[in-house]
Amino acid sequence: MNLIETFSEFKELKNIDRATMMSVLEDVFRNLLLKNYGTDENFDIIINPDKGDLEIWRNREVVEDGEVEDSNLQISLSEAKKIDEDYELGEEVTDEVKFLDFGRRSILTLRQNLSARILELEKDNIFNNYKDRIGEIVTGEVYQIWKKEILILDDEGNELILPKTEQIPSDYFRKGESIRAVVIRVEVKNNSPLIIISRTSPVFLERLFELEVPEIFDGLITIKKIVRIPGERAKVAVESYDERIDPVGACVGMKGSRIHGIVRELKNENIDVINFTANKQLYITRALNPAKISSIQINEEDARADVYLNPEEVSLAIGKGGLNIKLASQLTGYEIDVYREKTEEEAEEDVNLSEFTDEIEAWVIDELKKIGCDTARSVLELSAEELEKRTDLEIETINEILDIFRSEFE
Repeated sequence: MNLIETFSEFKELKNIDRATMMSVLEDVFRNLLLKNYGTDENFDIIINPDKGDLEIWRNREVVEDGEVEDSNLQISLSEAKKIDEDYELGEEVTDEVKFLDFGRRSILTLRQNLSARILELEKDNIFNNYKDRIGEIVTGEVYQIWKKEILILDDEGNELILPKTEQIPSDYFRKGESIRAVVIRVEVKNNSPLIIISRTSPVFLERLFELEVPEIFDGLITIKKIVRIPGERAKVAVESYDERIDPVGACVGMKGSRIHGIVRELKNENIDVINFTANKQLYITRALNPAKISSIQINEEDARADVYLNPEEVSLAIGKGGLNIKLASQLTGYEIDVYREKTEEEAEEDVNLSEFTDEIEAWVIDELKKIGCDTARSVLELSAEELEKRTDLEIETINEILDIFRSEFE
């Protein structure tokens, strides 16, 4: 019978414990008895989950012939004696109920109910399993690629979703390819578990470090904070409570052996590993690496830091597309402004940008200050193309500004 197939299907669900399985099966069959006979109190259901079968036995009281009021609860003496000659009035007769007695429609309904309950249990099981695995790395195989997301199947065939927003910009996957990501969210959508995974989360980078660096996994080195712009650059602050361990060296490995695996996994994302310190000035200096800093002024109230560097160090501190300074600000928790130190001669000849508010709009001056230019000469040192790349200003505006500054020194 098809029913037995559903039954064995149930038996194969290794993650469902025996007690739950027995209770669900009994519940489904008792509902059927209730529907067919009006009560299920006088029925015994014997389940054998190992073989994948079950028996239903009905208990009825023996009464005088002609006094049967409910054929489900009572049986006449003459009928009882047909089963066994020894039956007497008041005794209980137990006989097996065959599936065929229920009729084809009832059995079909029962099968559907059982399948629905199995599916429900499976969904609950997947949800609870992955809810406990939030923050863990999972490996799966790319099954389907859509415009906004990728469907991935894990080792057990569970569906995981990798949205476009959680993919590294240079990620490119083919069907059947293996993929690693971290579980970030587990939701219920349309009565089904929705497992969201990510490759852009800082937690993913943290877990990769735990896999590659045994000292982090063992707790000898602590990751204090991770900030990243996926696929571009990341900064990781690490600390060791054991003076004998160099946390940065341990994370990078001999000739970069440990960090290379992580960089490859993250599609050549540049990773700066920084030694954490409670000394704010030193922390900001390390965060702006590789730039060499001359001096720092920290404003604790506004959480701002003014950093002064030699002219040739400014572009290093800001980094390509402003990534270095942006990540350093996120890592330290301070809004960092970069200023170039001037020689005495330059200081005498130079003019501060705030002097040009009559000729140049305030928002344009703010744009220039964002890239570390606080004087007219510091702007003139950069080409129009460089300024266009590093600011949100249009080339026409940049040319006008440069003309104003040049005329100032002429």
